[in-house]
Amino acid sequence: MPTGVQKELYVLRRRPAYEKFVDSSFRTIAISMASMVALILVAILIVVFWGSLESMGRYGWKFLVTSNWNPVDDEYGVLTAIYGTAITSLLSLLIAIPLGVGTAIFITESFIPTRAKNIIGVMIELLAAIPSVVLGLWAIFVMEPFLRPLLSFLYIYFGWIPFFSTQPMGPGMTPAILILVVMILPIITAISRDSLNQVPISLRQAAYGVGATRWSTIINVILPAAISGIAGGVLLALGRAMGETMAVTMIIGNSNNFSWSLLGPGNTIAAMLANQFGEADGTQVSSLYYAAFILMVITLAVNIISQWMVKRLSLKY
Repeated sequence: MPTGVQKELYVLRRRPAYEKFVDSSFRTIAISMASMVALILVAILIVVFWGSLESMGRYGWKFLVTSNWNPVDDEYGVLTAIYGTAITSLLSLLIAIPLGVGTAIFITESFIPTRAKNIIGVMIELLAAIPSVVLGLWAIFVMEPFLRPLLSFLYIYFGWIPFFSTQPMGPGMTPAILILVVMILPIITAISRDSLNQVPISLRQAAYGVGATRWSTIINVILPAAISGIAGGVLLALGRAMGETMAVTMIIGNSNNFSWSLLGPGNTIAAMLANQFGEADGTQVSSLYYAAFILMVITLAVNIISQWMVKRLSLKY
């Protein structure tokens, strides 16, 4: 019997009552769960927005372009935290992308034996499972002292550049950037690896069949075919970097004095919330809500852009 006729008979057959009940129940549960996620997100956004109304009315847009954070005089500005959030996230992403995608290529394209690839894959997954507070302690006691001579070298010989104009004395922006690289590297690597593994083997064979080299095949065939998934992983890692709290709080220095320097202490919105919310009162609470609302808006904008980019790249490739 033809396949089309079989499908038609399956659709037209009389279905048992329990089957209809299971289908309708599953549909109801799926819609309810999806709606619940949307409602929780909207509820969080409303609560944060409501809490920030006092600060919005008092400071307005000035809150975004000033860096003075003085609870004694009730003067607040979040420019330092916005700059710190943006610069740490973007620079950590610039470092993590070649490392993550390169590692994914290394463990998917048969450069090493299968057993070694499996070991590296497990190590990457274990790196993602390390708690952020442990990474923060490692950054304080191991990474920062190890980096200080190099950072001092940058200050001594390139201190005339604004980004290296502060003498490194301990926690600062650069250690925070590097600890974020460690935290987002497993995300980029894992998603890139899955995207590369999903590229049909026929594409590789076709490229080799017309005389392409291994690296030519990787650059011109495999990476374009997997670019939408890789881009999604990169932007997901960007969202993680922007919202990371504990490890960054422990190593960034938590200074609200604005400086372009990457060698000195700084701050991020998430770190500022973690440090001050427990002891804040009065207008400071509303200002922290205002900062949290700004972070949520930035994060939502990143997610919207990521969805648009993934869709565009999927259609192109």
